[in-house]
Amino acid sequence: MDILPLGLSSFKLKGKTTTVVCDPFNPEMVGLKFPKHTTANIVTVSHSHEDHNFIEGIEDEPNSQKVIFMGSGEYEADGVDVTGVATFHDNKEGAERGKNTMYKIDIDGVTILHCGDLGHKLTEEQVEFIDNVDVLLVPTGGFYTIDASQAAEVVIPMHYQREGLNQKIFGNLAPVSAFLKAVGQENVVSSPKLKVTKDSLPQETQVVILE
Repeated sequence: MDILPLGLSSFKLKGKTTTVVCDPFNPEMVGLKFPKHTTANIVTVSHSHEDHNFIEGIEDEPNSQKVIFMGSGEYEADGVDVTGVATFHDNKEGAERGKNTMYKIDIDGVTILHCGDLGHKLTEEQVEFIDNVDVLLVPTGGFYTIDASQAAEVVIPMHYQREGLNQKIFGNLAPVSAFLKAVGQENVVSSPKLKVTKDSLPQETQVVILE
């Protein structure tokens, strides 16, 4: 299974038979280009902001109509299990920026957690939910949960400051280097994609930057 970055918080998870796209973004709002003709069997949307819910930017896979998952619950499509858990976009129970959904995605024997725009520390129950996660996709530009990241074998930062972002909207995001310094892994080399199988997962937590 390949993990490919599409920009900001969006990723394509390309399995043997099924493709999942997480949090597609509106390029006019974000400032980054969104890859044209991106296809998927499944699209997950963590919340209804334009930088995470550009569903119209995703085309159907050949001979298959895409399925959209939004909000908490247990879902299944095309052999992929998806579980959504309700969280908040801020640390005031959604009073400032609303709700957010974390998605646990089981594909090709690998469990991935996409945190969306998680804006608060995880509760004990939420930490238990991610305890058996293999790959954690976590926002680092304004908030990150180092304790939670230690539950995964692979941690992939997302939603951080980078060239090309609309600075009027995302100017306050911190660069990924701040997260790398916090976790003591400042010499990480970025990659265009990550290939993951259950057998290839590292023994100790590894930070991977996808660009």
